[in-house]
Amino acid sequence: MADGVRAVVADDSHFMRSVISDILSDGGIDVVAQARDGEEAVSAVIEHKPDVVTMDVEMPVMNGIEATERIMAESPTPVLMLSAHTDENADVTFEALDKGAVDFFTKPGGEVSMEMSRLKDQLVEMVSSVAAVDVGATRSRGGTSSDSGPAATTAGGSAADRRETGGSSGQTAYVANPTLVIGSSTGGPKMVEKVLETLPIEADLRVLIIQHMPEGFTGRFAERINTRSDYEVREATDGARIGGGEGLVAAGDQHMEVKNYRNGRLRTKLTQDDPVNSVRPAVDVTMRTAAETIDDPLVGLILTGMGEDGADGIRRIKQAGGKTIAQDEATSAVYGMPKRAVETGCVDTVLPIDDIADGIIDTITTEVT
Repeated sequence: MADGVRAVVADDSHFMRSVISDILSDGGIDVVAQARDGEEAVSAVIEHKPDVVTMDVEMPVMNGIEATERIMAESPTPVLMLSAHTDENADVTFEALDKGAVDFFTKPGGEVSMEMSRLKDQLVEMVSSVAAVDVGATRSRGGTSSDSGPAATTAGGSAADRRETGGSSGQTAYVANPTLVIGSSTGGPKMVEKVLETLPIEADLRVLIIQHMPEGFTGRFAERINTRSDYEVREATDGARIGGGEGLVAAGDQHMEVKNYRNGRLRTKLTQDDPVNSVRPAVDVTMRTAAETIDDPLVGLILTGMGEDGADGIRRIKQAGGKTIAQDEATSAVYGMPKRAVETGCVDTVLPIDDIADGIIDTITTEVT
């Protein structure tokens, strides 16, 4: 996967630059330059035109956030942030994502060289996946999805069409007590936020979000979604309950199960069971338990990400009578998880990111004559 990938490694620590460069080189990635600060990183990108940059957050002269913004403006290149595991770094890491970084990788604490060695396969895989992202295309997507081709729609036209025409043969009404389960990984945070920002609160959804993200970051992620959407979203805790208009983000390093469901309210259970698909939290765990437990309308959504997590969950939701949606390849940062979901034959609709909120609404509306 890493064959032919060229990288710039930016970190103010000579030791960390060496460790990261050695890991990438051993994984088949060509490290074409190293940078001690953000200014050097920008210059190295302009000079060497790499496929990807690993960017430390805190650096002298110019920090990783400023450097990412400069790179996106002057020589758009996929950036993977390498962030320390602290609350402060969680905030600035998300700021870097806002500036155009594709994703982030958390540096381990403790004996760094030993821990980084343990995570080397994961780092090489993530750097390779991020390198494949077309940041020019992802940054241009925003107000319209016309570049992605015609969107798939359900019978009767899309929700947007019905809003514009005032409905076909009558007004539309939302089904009672719908639940939405969203799974995503690499490149997912901005996509999840985009979907939630445009979901109408009138739909009264219960929303469960599983984003592959370490502990210490999922709480900040939930806060961001909460401030940017009409839904009340928080990080999941063991035994948390939600009803319509509320959402939970799976906590880092814990699986989120749907434990029970009654009268439109669901309760979650957090576990430290073994990783599934090499990740915890796993999308499959939440989707499987949702399919087994919830007896009201259920929608499963798979967004951008590497790996196959969520494919079995989509199959379970479909078998339980739920509706399923996957993000299309053109608007996915990494078309891994959506592709695996589509390959199950259990995805009802494949949509560009800008049309996904309408696609969700299509699954939970009925015409009233």
